[in-house]
Amino acid sequence: MNIAVYCGASVGNERVYSENARTLGTWIAENGHQLIYGGGKAGLMGVLANTVLENGGNVIGVIPTFLQERELAHPHLNELIVVETMSQRKNQMIAAADVCIALPGGPGTLEEISEAISWARVGQNDSPCIFYDTNDYYRPLQDFFDKMVATDFLSIDDRSKMMFAHSMQEIEHFITAYEPPHVRKY
Repeated sequence: MNIAVYCGASVGNERVYSENARTLGTWIAENGHQLIYGGGKAGLMGVLANTVLENGGNVIGVIPTFLQERELAHPHLNELIVVETMSQRKNQMIAAADVCIALPGGPGTLEEISEAISWARVGQNDSPCIFYDTNDYYRPLQDFFDKMVATDFLSIDDRSKMMFAHSMQEIEHFITAYEPPHVRKY
């Protein structure tokens, strides 16, 4: 499987964020999956990519030229795909993904996984979308999605197609049982 992972170019201020990035990276490599990610060497992106590589896994990075030019590209990937824009990066990652997972990160991470979820709702992404909710980092977002359901801006069925997971066992189970959402009709 191709696992697209969105995560921060920072490691955050708690060690558990890096630990869970290593847990996810180890799982990807040990299960013969391939990591598709933003191509960076900094922060959780670097921790994740290094872990997959150290465990014999395959890593493909997708990075826009302006970030590559800032010397943020990881130098030891199996493949680095250079695109012109962030939109092209997101499109390429979603198109290649069998699963989309978000580790903690900033606004860019949130935007990337949100786009994957939005695309699933309109039939353009049939991949499960998962928040690896380290230390309840995404708890406020989970509450917000629940508020969308309570106010009829998100169906309960569409809400069930995203997962806030606290363990690799939950992630594996969600991937195995996942059925893509029905395309929304108006």
